[in-house]
Parts: sequence; C-alpha cells; structure tokens
Amino acid sequence: MSTQLTPILSEFWDVERSWTLETYEQHEGYRALRTALAGDAADLVAAAKESGLRGRGGAGFPTGMKWGFLPPPDGGPRYLVVNADESEPGTCKDTPLMMAAPQFLIEGMIITSFAIDCHHAFIYVRGEIVHVYRRLMRAVEEAYAAGYLGKDILGSGFDLDITVHAGAGAYICGEETALLDSLEGRRGQPRLKPPFPAVAGLYARPTVVNNVESIASVPSIVLHGADWFAGMGTEKSQGYGLFSLSGHVERPGQYEAPLGITLRELLEMAGGMRGGKKLKFWTPGGSSTPIFTDAHLDVPLDFESVAAEGSMLGTRALQIFDETVSVVRAVSRWTDFYAHESCGKCTPCREGTFWLKQILERLEAGQGRPGDIEKLDDICDNILGRAFCALGDGATSPITSAIQYFREEFEEAMHTPWQETFPAGRNTLFAKESQPA
Repeated sequence: MSTQLTPILSEFWDVERSWTLETYEQHEGYRALRTALAGDAADLVAAAKESGLRGRGGAGFPTGMKWGFLPPPDGGPRYLVVNADESEPGTCKDTPLMMAAPQFLIEGMIITSFAIDCHHAFIYVRGEIVHVYRRLMRAVEEAYAAGYLGKDILGSGFDLDITVHAGAGAYICGEETALLDSLEGRRGQPRLKPPFPAVAGLYARPTVVNNVESIASVPSIVLHGADWFAGMGTEKSQGYGLFSLSGHVERPGQYEAPLGITLRELLEMAGGMRGGKKLKFWTPGGSSTPIFTDAHLDVPLDFESVAAEGSMLGTRALQIFDETVSVVRAVSRWTDFYAHESCGKCTPCREGTFWLKQILERLEAGQGRPGDIEKLDDICDNILGRAFCALGDGATSPITSAIQYFREEFEEAMHTPWQETFPAGRNTLFAKESQPA
C-alpha cells in the first residue's frame, strides 16, 4: 500500500478564503454539475454504483444502491437529506470539510437531487456548531446567486431548493430516522423500520439520507469517472476518504488517503506518537467502535479488513492513546457520553447505559465490587442487538473490547484508583476538571 495521500476534498483547504464559491470554481468547481445536467439521471445512479462509493457516515452502505431503492416516481415529492449531525467523540471530518470547502457538498447535493428527481433538499447540521451553520447558509446563498440553485438551473429545466436546518444538538439525531423526526419538528427518536426512508422518509415521502462526505464525493466521481474513483482503495472498499487523527500524535489532523491505508503509515505521516511515547490503544472508527491495540498497526483501514479483526471502520476517527492513559477512565468517559445521549425510547439502552456508567465510575475510583467486570460484560450482552437503534450497540463496543484486550487493567481498577496507576496521565485526556500536576 502506497503512503501517497489523495488530496481531493481537501485539495485547497489551505487556500485563502477556501470556502468561497470563487475559490471553488477556480478548482474545477461546478464542472461536474454541467456534465451531469447534460446527461441522463439514470446514468448518474449507475455511475455511483459502478464507482463503489460506500456511505462515509459509518455504516459503509453502497451509496448508488441506496439511491436505487427509491420507488418509481408517482408525481409526488421526494427528498434528499444530508446528515451533517456529526456528534460522536473523536469524529471530526465533516465539520472541517463544511468549513473549508462547503461547495463540494452543495454541488454534490445538486447532482444527487437531479439523479433521484428531488427538488427540495435539506442539510441537517448539528445546532451547537453555529459557525458551520453560518458557513453553509452563506455557501447556499452564493450558489443561488450564481444560478446553481433555484429555478431552471443552468438552463437545464431542473429546479432545486436547499434548506439548511440547525438541529437541537442531540447525538441520537445522527441516526437517520431520528434525524427525520427532528427535521419534521418532533422529538428526535428512532423510527421503527420498515418502512425505510427510501419508501416513507421525510413527510412520509421517498427520501435518501446520506452523509456529508458521501455527497461531497459525488462531483469528483462525475467529473473524473467511476473507474477513476474505483481505481483507488481496495477491491471492496473503493475510493478515498478523510482519516481524522486525534490524541497523542505529533501532527493531528485530517489525512485524505485511499481506503486500505494502515495506521502505521498514517502515524508516519503524522510525525509519530507525541513525545515518542508508545501506542497503547486506538479507535479505528470513533468511540462507538471496538478499540484496537498496537498489534493492529498494520490492519488495512478498509471496511472488510477492520471488520475481520473485530471492529468497524466507521467514520475513520482514529483516536490515538499512549501508555499514560488509563483505558478504564477513557472507556468510562465515553460511557458517560452514551448514557447522557440515550434518547430513552428503549429499555436496554436507557437502563443499560445508566448501569454501565455506575459500574465504570466505581472502577475509576478503585472501589470495584466482586463480579463488576463480569457484570459489565453481561449488561453489554443484553444491550447488544436488543436496542432500538445502533446507539446501544455502540455504547457496548469500547467496553467489551477494552475488557478483551486490557482485562488486567480492569482487575487492578477493582482496588486501585486510576490516578495511582497512571500518574503521568492525570493531565492528558478525559480530565473532568483541572488537576494539579
């Protein structure tokens, strides 16, 4: 595997005022839209399928196949909804993309809408990131002013409006059906499926819900061809993606590379571990994926290879932790998040995350009770596959994998507070409050 980066979505992030329409047009912006509007919508769906583009929001479902699930037109509206509710700890790729180059997303939405015969598309953005909301609003305004949105786009006869919607800041709204409920003005909670959004989504109409990076990748596929995109990555995980390195690395940030690159290669490009310390554990796809250790440095970061090793590629949020970090404390902080963000609709997740949090807080303090570790495993087993949506499953992943790889650390936490076991880690990550050095 080559360590060559593929700056496509991130090609001009460092250009002055990179977020403007003018900058985007100087870098092949909206050429793909002209190509798309001059062709046939069915060809665009076929190109998405042939490219091998898979959802970049975590699940990795084939994007073109999802578009193809829409029923035949019946004269009523159909919608495209972009999931920009990036909320998971460690996941930080869509926000910088929307800040640095939002027109990739706008052009991708127009092409996708033309492909699926949609005339009103929505961007659901996390409410706390007001700066991103403003940036998107300005990008949409520029696109309208230039004739890329509105009536009769570029003289093609195709009409499209885009609405940017700020959510209320609930992690559960990253689940597509909870997002749709929130977009309709209701409390964000997962819907029972079926029916799936492709049949009855927003306002009970056929709807495609895609991640920001998925849609932003569409213009480059249309412009350069499905074969060009499929030529990157691996046989089943094709194309490129943003890999977000955070934590104990010398140069954290976004590294855009073909799928299948390894953490060892990414770490080399990122200057290695911070302070020359040893890698202890890391997440391949955000905090909801089972953790990996230094034994997994050479696992190709593609959907199949990561799954074969017992984790998920997810959002390619690579959180890197060195030897000073208590895995018990790290997992406890993540569990705090999932317990807080559980929507409460189903009993396994609502009650299970609450009890997981209580046990992990005891272990953090070195006050574990006999059977606590087994109880953690048992509660996770009773949540996994029984929760209404994937939030419950995600909450169990770091716990079960941490016990698998670091059981001795959990056993030591039964009687020793984490501060005593990891004194050098008091001021690194996951500090609830400032601590003396």
